Amino acid sequence: MIKYGYGHQTIDDSDISAVMDVLKSDYLTCGPKIKEFEQEICKYTGAKYCVAVSNATAGLHIAAMATGLSKGDEAITSPITFLSSANCICYTGATPVFADIEEETANISPQEIERHITDKTKVLIPVHFAGQSCDMEAISEIAHKHNLYVIEDAAHAIGSDYKDTKVGSCAYSDMTVFSFHPVKTITTGEGGAITTNNKELYEKLCALRSHGMHKDKDMVETWEYEMRELGYNYRMTDIQAALGISQLKKLDVFKKRRREIVDFYNKNLGIKHLQERKYSNACFHLYPILVKNRRDFYFKARENGLNLQVHYIPVHTQPYYTRFGYKRGDYPKAEQYYSQCISLPLYPSLTDTDLEEIIKRVKEIE
Repeated sequence: MIKYGYGHQTIDDSDISAVMDVLKSDYLTCGPKIKEFEQEICKYTGAKYCVAVSNATAGLHIAAMATGLSKGDEAITSPITFLSSANCICYTGATPVFADIEEETANISPQEIERHITDKTKVLIPVHFAGQSCDMEAISEIAHKHNLYVIEDAAHAIGSDYKDTKVGSCAYSDMTVFSFHPVKTITTGEGGAITTNNKELYEKLCALRSHGMHKDKDMVETWEYEMRELGYNYRMTDIQAALGISQLKKLDVFKKRRREIVDFYNKNLGIKHLQERKYSNACFHLYPILVKNRRDFYFKARENGLNLQVHYIPVHTQPYYTRFGYKRGDYPKAEQYYSQCISLPLYPSLTDTDLEEIIKRVKEIE
């Protein structure tokens, strides 16, 4: 029996060739491919600046640091996300605050964000769940009203559009963070990137990803640098960047196929799923369906050759986060979503025959 996972990288000969070229070159890291990849991301998103990093968690961490977020501050994010969206707040010593989701999209609710703002709130971290952008115009208006930074967690959303802008353009935010993990739309193996239109933030991010080192134009000697703050080794390699450049060329093709798969599921499954807003043109990363008995469905699916996944356990229910006073029942919409969600296979190499087989197996479980 053919087995299908919920996600899988799409690698071809051009990707392999791009990596091989770097392996034969003088630079495996700290070389020219990093800047080239950053420039290509800027070209695609429309952002002024890009900082490539070792992974999206690292990107979220230094983006939070760049805002000055620290102990005594609060930052608001979604409970339906991977751990790093909230962990990056904790890394700075600040307090994570959650705001409940919209039932239709599983994205953070702007109304719920506003309800949780206090005089300690400094940063908003909306998460573009499954690839669909949050309502960034509404979130941006809230941020301007309360003088807050906005960091878009777009780990799922490279290639997505919000209204007439690309996710990553930072038209409605200060920074956007992408992930290039193998199950994401494009991959660099591990890796991430931060985009921004703010030169000051860009310079902070560049220093923070490399031990806090600064190298000014007026430094005479080529070896000179100054460490002005405590940074990290969050650099991407040229090997990863070369793969990213090659993958980025195929992003629109990947997006087209992902949307075709979502449309196929929508028309043929007959099972409740998330809805796409009119303002969205998403490059879908996930296709979650909502089932009545999720635990039984999960294990029956595995027996039927479908190795599916649950996205996500609400972050506020994790044992670590009980130290902040969170408990089950605090975010009912997020918890209701979690009790029913399971993600079906979604990646470009799936053929229509594969999709028909997947739907057949799902309906056998239902």
